[in-house]
Amino acid sequence: MKILLKPLQIIYVIYAMILFVVTMFIVIPFVIIASFFGKIKGGNAVMRIVHWWADVWLFMIGIFHIRIVEHEIREHQPYIFVSNHNSYIDIPQMLKAIRSPLRILGKAETGKIPLFGIIYNAAVVPVLRGSAQNRAKSVKTLKSVLSKEISIYIAPEGTFNMTDKPLIDFYDGAFRLAIETETPIKPMLFLDSVDRLHWSSVFSMTPGKLRTVYLEEISPEGYTPFDVEQFKQKVYTLMEKKLIEYKASWIKPSIPKGE
Repeated sequence: MKILLKPLQIIYVIYAMILFVVTMFIVIPFVIIASFFGKIKGGNAVMRIVHWWADVWLFMIGIFHIRIVEHEIREHQPYIFVSNHNSYIDIPQMLKAIRSPLRILGKAETGKIPLFGIIYNAAVVPVLRGSAQNRAKSVKTLKSVLSKEISIYIAPEGTFNMTDKPLIDFYDGAFRLAIETETPIKPMLFLDSVDRLHWSSVFSMTPGKLRTVYLEEISPEGYTPFDVEQFKQKVYTLMEKKLIEYKASWIKPSIPKGE
């Protein structure tokens, strides 16, 4: 049966990729116009445009978003949103999941990709690597964004989780920033992204559901810069527990040694 369905899946993926490129070309002129209105107004306009893009593209390829709200997002409250990271589809899913003013923390190098880089540079706060001065500049930009009631999205794993564990180790950045700016962390779970588009191959893409679980926010109140590890572990433990509870598909139970 899988052999018979494979040609259909290939056709579906080609259709999805063509739509991706076509819709990107349609969006880019609007992004360029919006970017003339400055980093704040223009950036907010760019994010609204890419929200609409995610709505249209996902609808046209038969992928639908489902919200599971354990704790709702508060209005006019900037957050540092964090999620697990398993797939390239995580970005469209994140755009569906977060509809408040937002910027994405991303690698500066990605902005050099032709076509996509135009949108990326307008919507992303780039991570500047290589020196303490560059890192300090990135942190200053992030603090400025948060002070204007604009949230930040960060994938704290830093790369795809290609294991059968709920999560891989988190980097410190999101949690250090939360403590320094006194901004709550808002964890989210992306339950189906690896099923819609596995990290191993673009030709694994399938239509279906994308569920986002909104967990309780975690305040950095009472934590100091010396408590980053403790604060990070609190968020990690909650997300790990909930991914297991929701039976995320990539998680495989560990087999005790000797069995």
